Amino acid sequence: MFVPKLVTTLREGYSLAALRADALAGLTVAIVALPLAMAIAVASGTTPDKGLVTAVVAGFLISALGGSRFQIGGPTAAFIVVVFNVIAKEGYDGLVIATLMAGLILIACGLARIGTWIKYIPEPVVTGFTSGIAILIVASQLKDLFGLDARAPAEFVGKLDALWTARASFTPAAFILSAGAIATIVALRRYAPRVPAFLVAVAGTAVLAAFFHLPVETLGSRFGEIPSTLPVPHLPHVELARLHQLLPSAFTIAFLAGLESLLSAMVADGMTGRRHRSNCELVAQGVANCASSLFGGMPATGAIARTATNIRSGARSPVAGIFHALFLLVFLAVGSRLIGYIPLASLAAVLLIVAWNMSEYKRVLKLMRMPPGDRLLLVTTLLLTVFVDLSMAIEVGVVMASILFMHRMSNAVAIKGGITINDDEGEDDIARSESAYAGQRDALPKGVEVFKIHGPLFFGVAGRFDEVLRAQVRMPRYFILRMREVPMMDTSGYEALQAFVERCHAKKCMVLLTGIQEQPRLLLKSMGALDDHTSLRLMDRFEDALAFIAAEDAASTPP
Repeated sequence: MFVPKLVTTLREGYSLAALRADALAGLTVAIVALPLAMAIAVASGTTPDKGLVTAVVAGFLISALGGSRFQIGGPTAAFIVVVFNVIAKEGYDGLVIATLMAGLILIACGLARIGTWIKYIPEPVVTGFTSGIAILIVASQLKDLFGLDARAPAEFVGKLDALWTARASFTPAAFILSAGAIATIVALRRYAPRVPAFLVAVAGTAVLAAFFHLPVETLGSRFGEIPSTLPVPHLPHVELARLHQLLPSAFTIAFLAGLESLLSAMVADGMTGRRHRSNCELVAQGVANCASSLFGGMPATGAIARTATNIRSGARSPVAGIFHALFLLVFLAVGSRLIGYIPLASLAAVLLIVAWNMSEYKRVLKLMRMPPGDRLLLVTTLLLTVFVDLSMAIEVGVVMASILFMHRMSNAVAIKGGITINDDEGEDDIARSESAYAGQRDALPKGVEVFKIHGPLFFGVAGRFDEVLRAQVRMPRYFILRMREVPMMDTSGYEALQAFVERCHAKKCMVLLTGIQEQPRLLLKSMGALDDHTSLRLMDRFEDALAFIAAEDAASTPP
């Protein structure tokens, strides 16, 4: 479960041809990742070298230790908003601590084997969340897109207000460069998809800005000289009070990293027919984020677009991701001076394309044809992401989805009276002819009531289960509860059943459970419900319950 895919690949045998294919794929992905890593870092409120450091350190470890053959790790657009907010409130050192905490949370989640839980997050929550992030990314790039001179806050409404106030500082040259970069990316993706569109657009605008001496802001003019080497790793200064303050942000980073990495791994599985190891992947993500924080980097996760590029480029193994990190390190060492000439407007154009891809507007329109509850869930998650907070959006979205699921499940559970209502349980439970009882109460022995439960007996339906049974006008001598179609029972369902058994016991009524499945049976046993309880009996078949009642009546009848 925790063996990295790199180890698995090497055990299977690794040829020189595979090495060449991985090296070429790694170079291709590195070319794509270079402008993206810098653009994401700048949009997150930090320097471009932080994005490159993260792509090198975290990208290397995610590929070396991860549970997917083709995963490419690094900074992603999903982190922009949460990283920007943490830096604005706590400074960059606060982000480093939050990233370290998030890494430890991911390691714990992986070791606890809860990686598969990610798939239980409903589609409306994920889509609403990512679409909301896309809107926030667009808003964060309007400043550089139009070349505005404004200090925009982190909040969405406040940001738009500040940008509108600064509209007089509009720089035509910046807008022309960004528009040209967008047109170049769109054209290359359509007519020359193998060409690295992002890199061509960024390099082309840098040449134009330098040659014509355009009055636009560049990475060099805003951030100064870009370091050409990795920083020396060091532990951040940590205070207990600050850990508590940064914990919500750490959980948000961990959630985003876990969600996006496993979604990316699932996309890779769908493209290749392979299977990833989700818990191993979470541990690798945790280690990578811890290492990134030690090098002063940013949060990292699996990048879906770069992973897909890696696969299309012919990658054979995780070695391609390792090459991707090494090539980025070479680019940083050789081209750090050239990076300073890149206009911020071109990076804004790159992120606008990324945000458009994240928005998944076609999926949103499709999901808006869902039932009202799902539409409300999607819209609520989206609006909370944009106007309130990412953590709040996640929490409210998951809680709303859980309540919606419980409501639907409770409506799906049926508790019916009578012997048989189109009964199809099988001959092991109904060992009689179809006309033996015909579902009529008069066919039952006197003083016997029968209920059949369809669906899981959990906390969402425990109250209704109790109410239906309480509605009996007269307490019979025997209650037969047919439970073959109850696949599971939780503690609340058990408590409702136990309370009913206690009421029956007080009124000298015995409860017979027939056809009970393994999980409810084990729960009853572990809770001690079957220990010397004279008012509760388990029977394999409905006929066994009737035979038991007949024997009891015969034994109690005087000769």
